[in-house]
Amino acid sequence: MSEDYSLVSINEYHDLCDTIKYHMDKYYNDDTPEISDHEYDMLMQRLKAIEEVHPEYINDDSPTRIIGGSVKRTAGVTVEHDVPMLSIQDLFSKEDVLEWVHNVRNTHSDAVFCVEQKIDGLSMSIRYDKGRLVLAETRGDGLIGEDVTANALVIPDVVKKLDLPFDSLEVRGEVYMTHEDFDRTNDRMEAMGKKLFANPRNCAAGTLRQLDSSIVKERGLSMFVFNIQRSEPAISSHIEGQELLKKAGIATAPVYRCVTDEEILSAIDAIGESRGDLPYDIDGAVIKIDQIAYRDDFPAGSKYSAGHVAYKYPPEEKETVIRSIELSVGMTGRINPTAVFDPIRLCGTTVSRATLHNQDFIDELGIGIGRTVMVYKSGEIIPKIRRVVSDKNPADSVTFRISDTCPVCGGRVVREPDTADMVCQNDDCPAKLERRIINFVGRDAMDIKGFGEEYIRTLIEHKYINDVADIYLLRNHRDELIEQGLIGKQKGTDNVLNAIEGSKANEPARLLAGLAIPGIGKATAKSLMKVYPSLEGLMEASVDELLQIRDVGEATARDLYDYFHKDSNIALMHRLKEYGLKFEADKVQAGDELKGRTYVITGKLLKFKNRDALVELIESRGGTVSGSVSSKTYALINNDVTSTSGKNKKARDLGIAIISEEDLLSELSFNPDQKGNL
Repeated sequence: MSEDYSLVSINEYHDLCDTIKYHMDKYYNDDTPEISDHEYDMLMQRLKAIEEVHPEYINDDSPTRIIGGSVKRTAGVTVEHDVPMLSIQDLFSKEDVLEWVHNVRNTHSDAVFCVEQKIDGLSMSIRYDKGRLVLAETRGDGLIGEDVTANALVIPDVVKKLDLPFDSLEVRGEVYMTHEDFDRTNDRMEAMGKKLFANPRNCAAGTLRQLDSSIVKERGLSMFVFNIQRSEPAISSHIEGQELLKKAGIATAPVYRCVTDEEILSAIDAIGESRGDLPYDIDGAVIKIDQIAYRDDFPAGSKYSAGHVAYKYPPEEKETVIRSIELSVGMTGRINPTAVFDPIRLCGTTVSRATLHNQDFIDELGIGIGRTVMVYKSGEIIPKIRRVVSDKNPADSVTFRISDTCPVCGGRVVREPDTADMVCQNDDCPAKLERRIINFVGRDAMDIKGFGEEYIRTLIEHKYINDVADIYLLRNHRDELIEQGLIGKQKGTDNVLNAIEGSKANEPARLLAGLAIPGIGKATAKSLMKVYPSLEGLMEASVDELLQIRDVGEATARDLYDYFHKDSNIALMHRLKEYGLKFEADKVQAGDELKGRTYVITGKLLKFKNRDALVELIESRGGTVSGSVSSKTYALINNDVTSTSGKNKKARDLGIAIISEEDLLSELSFNPDQKGNL
């Protein structure tokens, strides 16, 4: 059933705008997208549909009015575009493409169309003066970009001097990274112990913005020119312009010349079918009017350039064959199956593994070794199996069954009641221990920096760690640890040991979150410790008492009670207290000044080291914190009270006060220094 957009409230509209802006910033400015292009496109499609029904909601800050990303001034000198570098309107069905084509023909019956690959990279324009390259610039916000001339000069596809009949010329193209250069770059990043790039587009964007052009040259970027922005004298045909550039040695985007509907659709299909064979990524096909003079007759709004549209292909998926299924063991003993298949290229990276979740998932899809499966990327990041291509199943293949024996320790594996999980029953399973230790030292628990997974595996293997309490005995083995190099040389070993010692001062909520009790993560641990400021008091709580606490359901209450009434865990807690870990929560200056008030926090903080610290203050004074502005919000906390962000606008629309951190602190007569938050 389709959505009735007339029922969408202005608050829902602003929430959608905020969500899209967040993902725009991750894509254009951070080069770290969290959702797939397809998911982003669907959000934008919904926003456009809402705005069509509710034009009164629209303002200049709507994502449908924003072009690309903001300019990163720290990355280089900014420059104003001679010709605005606008976006292109996306279409998601061939029917919509033909509707646009027919609209053009209704005005210009002799219109000719060009169909080109939509390269998945980032836009750059280049200015030439009397044949010499004088400036290269990124798109930025569409009106102002970054001067990246020095970096452009080391891209092999960028021609520095042209022999063309133009006094001045500006071209626009797409900077991208080939699969080969991307893999080589990520191999180098991995060797240096640095974070890998998610895909070629992110890598190309981050590389072009480097301040050191030698890095650009080393990583390897490529460029296709897809348009002449302006020229003196002017050109009349896009195809003729591309041919001129090609003869001058410029790499141009491959183009199909089309007149009929059939030719246009055939070109779109041909480009789509080539995706798997290209040495670079594309995410669509661009359909342009060849006659440049006709283009301005077909504007698509202030955000989009006129005279062309883009057909976006559905998310990419490919067939491959499962060669093996690996089983690993989590910290609770859960058996985690992973399919290992013939490597395939998806969304710019090579993938060969995908999680199979549990036996029910395996049974439902009929997954087995030797069977052909269709693989896609969730969010264009996580490989997932969509289905089994059953007509390609080998005659002797069978659906995989998870063994009733642990793959690590050989212990008994049983299916947990009322779940799909298969769990190892051996409490001493080394794999369970490893995952528990990793959880214990992690950022959301004891946050012991420098204590990496490799060190944990090594220390377990050498019998230095048999439970989480043993971490606090490692200092007794300092000299032999250094001698054996198990956690680095002297400086590295001391850094880890000092971090372990420092973690003893952590609030008990962090210790509780680190115990790997099912259902007890960071948030639930904090809720528990507000009711039971002592871990010893929590250990004595009944199931009924636990059920009265926010964030605690029946299963969590039972798991918590069972954990603290098991002899081995009681002994572990006694050891942790003996070794000096904190069991009593700090007594904070609490009150009820904010009782009944709900606050929303947005923007950059100036007085607190992080958002958690500000939330803790508000909650300690009886208030609550929400993630979105609504009629129940008491105040929005934003140090930029004049901001035009979605949350600020929504607060103004609802008549809700917008206050700064300083305003709140003044009301409470509170100095963050008292809690070490600065």
